[in-house]
Amino acid sequence: MADADAPVELLVCTTCRAGAPTDQEGPRPGTRLFEALQATDLPANVTLRGVECFSNCDHGCSITLRGGDERWTYVYGNFTGAEDAELVADGVTKYAATADGLVPWRDRSIHFRKNCIARIPPLEIPE
Repeated sequence: MADADAPVELLVCTTCRAGAPTDQEGPRPGTRLFEALQATDLPANVTLRGVECFSNCDHGCSITLRGGDERWTYVYGNFTGAEDAELVADGVTKYAATADGLVPWRDRSIHFRKNCIARIPPLEIPE
């Protein structure tokens, strides 16, 4: 039985450039988003992790929401950097509150409705 309190991971691509040139100085937008999320109040069952490259470079900063064998996994793109930390925190909070990872369409922000790159079924697909 799926559990809404089960652990969730918020993965943030730290190499994302959000369309910026590769020779820019300082941290990339993906790293800035990750660092801003470290300062936000995320649910207790959410673990934030920085990872390298989701191979989604043409679609801004990317994140992945995943959690256990019974939740759907989502990859979202087109975030711009640190300024989207609260938007991402809201999205992962709604995701973490579900047992199956399916946040009702109307409860998602416009960004989460329009910028889903992939929706991956759970390891244990319900019959």
